[in-house]
Amino acid sequence: MSKTTTPAAPGRGEVSALPPHGDGAAGDRAIQQALEAAWPADLPPKDETQLRAAGRELLRADATGIGRSQWPAVFGAPDRAIAPPFATARFRVQAVIARRDGAAHRAVVHLVWAGTDRGGTHTDGRISDLHFTRTMKKGQPTWAPRPRT
Repeated sequence: MSKTTTPAAPGRGEVSALPPHGDGAAGDRAIQQALEAAWPADLPPKDETQLRAAGRELLRADATGIGRSQWPAVFGAPDRAIAPPFATARFRVQAVIARRDGAAHRAVVHLVWAGTDRGGTHTDGRISDLHFTRTMKKGQPTWAPRPRT
């Protein structure tokens, strides 16, 4: 007598590549690997490194208020600052990649991050996309954030 096996129902027995929400910093590596697998690199390593750093700093400035003066084109005059929505102590970038955004002089930085808002609610797996354009600064190419639309 031969045995017949029935395939498992869709979704059953499948293991997610992503950690469960609330896993903390222990799951960040898996999130980074999932981002890199989903969007293969398409920028020179130097550009990606520069964009990843700029994306982290810009997101931190937006979420926590730290470093907003570095980005006057994005946040405006420091005396017109809006209170930051997230606590600095409970903010972290879980994963970040930078990829082309349609043209060689445009890029998007994909960030996954966690933070605690002013009401005390902590959420991980937040997603932000920040867009940049290659510009020249003091004769050197650099990446500048594109204004929000």
